[in-house]
Amino acid sequence: MKRTVQTRGVCARGIEYEIDADGLVRNVRFLGGCAGNAIGLANMVDGMTPAEVVKRLKGVPCQMRGTSCPDQLAKALEEEGK
Repeated sequence: MKRTVQTRGVCARGIEYEIDADGLVRNVRFLGGCAGNAIGLANMVDGMTPAEVVKRLKGVPCQMRGTSCPDQLAKALEEEGK
């Protein structure tokens, strides 16, 4: 099932992703933002567990924003797990 979350404080407007039947992150897509970084990040997390994505990406900053696209993805996955 596809999920879409709105981002805050970053260039991307939102993030789409799926959690497959095995509980793995699939088909991540950033809506807007830096295309190359977003595609690279999406490819890197494909097939990871949400917990592993959160562990690796939570708190990653972008400039002086206090958050980033990777951090926003981690927050969305963490919130979903609650």
